[in-house]
Amino acid sequence: MSGSVVQRFWQGQPSSAPPACQYKIVEMKLLAQQRDLQAKIPDIEKCLDIVATLQAKKALGEALTADFELSEGIYSRAKIEDTDSVCLWLGANVMLEYSCDEANALLKKNLENAKASLEVLVADLQFLRDQQTITQVTIARVFNWDVHQRRSKQAIKET
Repeated sequence: MSGSVVQRFWQGQPSSAPPACQYKIVEMKLLAQQRDLQAKIPDIEKCLDIVATLQAKKALGEALTADFELSEGIYSRAKIEDTDSVCLWLGANVMLEYSCDEANALLKKNLENAKASLEVLVADLQFLRDQQTITQVTIARVFNWDVHQRRSKQAIKET
């Protein structure tokens, strides 16, 4: 369930490192994914707002004036009049043109998926932290048991 990402990580992994180190490696990967999703969600929300603004301006019959970045530090002003489509950057050097309604539906779907993925990631991180705590407590108990056994043997030898 919540340990699905953790379980997938362990499959095929050599167990040469101590469990605490392995947990830290998985935790770092999950935290990196969490940071990426937390940065992605506001971008998607901003895109949704822009598409909604374009649709609202079109419905009113007004033109939208926007400043956009051409290159680092170089901006241009554009007047957008009566548009039926928008171009969305999909990543990996891919940009596609969508109608405003299609873009709105796609962005909403992407936002829902990103939020759901973030929830799963948070649950996986909590599961992983619980496992780290359990492992540390278990190691401490085994160590304490070993110390107790050695002291018992030492006491028997002395008597």
